[in-house]
Amino acid sequence: MRLADHIINDLPVFGLQDRLKDVIDFFQNTTFSHVAVVEQNSFLGLLAENDLEIFEGDKKIEDYRYNLEVFMVKKNSGWLDVLEAFARNEANLIPVLDKEDAVVGYYDLTDLVGLFIDIPFFKEPGGILVIAKAKKDYSFSEIAQIVESNNTKLLGAFMTDSRDDVVQVTLKIGPENMNEVVQTFRRYNYNILFGNMDDQFLENLKQRSNYLDKYLNV
Repeated sequence: MRLADHIINDLPVFGLQDRLKDVIDFFQNTTFSHVAVVEQNSFLGLLAENDLEIFEGDKKIEDYRYNLEVFMVKKNSGWLDVLEAFARNEANLIPVLDKEDAVVGYYDLTDLVGLFIDIPFFKEPGGILVIAKAKKDYSFSEIAQIVESNNTKLLGAFMTDSRDDVVQVTLKIGPENMNEVVQTFRRYNYNILFGNMDDQFLENLKQRSNYLDKYLNV
C-alpha cells in the first residue's frame, strides 16, 4: 500500500499575507477541519474550522498566527503514523510535508478510510475478538500462538486501548474453531470483551443455569 499515491494536491495552502476571507470561504465550502499555512514555502501550522467564528475577513492570516495548530505527517510516514495523527488531532485533513518541510499536499481521512476497508483485515471472512489482559502479562507472540494452536489463521491484530495497566487488543481471526480459540484465551487468563460469533461457553453457562433452576424447583 503506497500512501503517497493518495496525497491530494488540489487543495489550497495559504500564506501569512493571504486574507482571512479566503480561509473563511474555504471552510464554508468544504467539510474539512483544517487548512495549512506556510511562511516562505515552509510549513508553519494550520488554521482550524473550529475557529471560524472568530475570523475577521478583512484581516490577514498573519493577524491570527497565534491560533495556528501544529501537526502534520511526512511523505514517508507509515499508515499507522498517519492514522494516529488523525486521531490525536481530531482532524479529517492533514498536510503532508517533504524533506524540506514544504507542503506537498494533504491526506483526506475519508479517502484513507476507504483505502483501509479494502485491506485483508476487513475483507477476509472471519470473526472479531476483543481481548484484554494486564500489560505486564500479555504478548503478541502468545496471542498468535493461541490462535494458531487451534488451527485458525490470525488475520490481524491491533492494540485498541491501554489504560490502568490493562491492554485491549482487537483480533481478526479465521472463521474456523472460534469457540476453541475463545476457550484457550480464557485458560490463559485473557478477558473476552467481545466476539461477533456464537460463544459456546456462554451457551453452556445458560444451559447449566436452566438445569439448576429446574433442579431447585423440583
